[in-house]
Amino acid sequence: MYLPVPPQPDCVSAWREAVALVDARPGHHDFNVVIDIADPLARASLADPVVATVDAFHDKHGAKRIETVANTIFPAGLYRRHGSPLFFDRFRDNVLPKVRAKGDRWSGYYFERMMQLPQLKGDPINQLTDIIRRLKDPAVGALNKFELSVFDPARDVDDSPYGGQCLSFASFKPIGSGGERKLALTAMYRNHYYIEKLLGNLIGLGRLLQFVAEESGLTVGSLTILSTHAKVDTDKWNRADIMPMLAACDQAIAQMPTS
Repeated sequence: MYLPVPPQPDCVSAWREAVALVDARPGHHDFNVVIDIADPLARASLADPVVATVDAFHDKHGAKRIETVANTIFPAGLYRRHGSPLFFDRFRDNVLPKVRAKGDRWSGYYFERMMQLPQLKGDPINQLTDIIRRLKDPAVGALNKFELSVFDPARDVDDSPYGGQCLSFASFKPIGSGGERKLALTAMYRNHYYIEKLLGNLIGLGRLLQFVAEESGLTVGSLTILSTHAKVDTDKWNRADIMPMLAACDQAIAQMPTS
């Protein structure tokens, strides 16, 4: 059982189509929703009127803003300021102590687990630098092993129905040959709120893909999302709040010039 969203050209179109399809399902939720985006860097900033509309809705209702959600996956501003690998140190030394002030086991940053995967012995593994190193190495012939683990059974399995990580796993795939090689990314979510989190997640994953691709000497390919459970957030907000926001997004889309 799965719900395929027709392939979309950009983040905003993918978000809006996915929300519409899931919202139409019984209970406004469904399982194994598949979203595919041809260019995850397109329409991926507050300059887009739809992104700005969703961001204003989040701000008004006390939810995390789009950039905040995107930064949990990839801290783009930190990367722009310091470059790689220095921004990893800045994140570890300057960001994590602040978000970990209360000693919580979950900082809320998926990026933390990408760059600090614990081992039984030795230092944590920086999964991202390892993936980039192997993507750049022409001697590496195993092209289906660029995997990124986020879910940690030692830290994430408990009886609480809320909180914890929702992004569980990601897989990078180099596609093509020679100078035409592109890097695609597939990400799996165990649970996915489509109003509060999906658009920011798509933008953040697109930035993560861009980082790995450019550091590896590849171009950015497509982004695919599998939401093993997807929900329009009617348990958080009334439909009387959600529907006007979606209508404003549709109006903004209709007013955009066509090429």
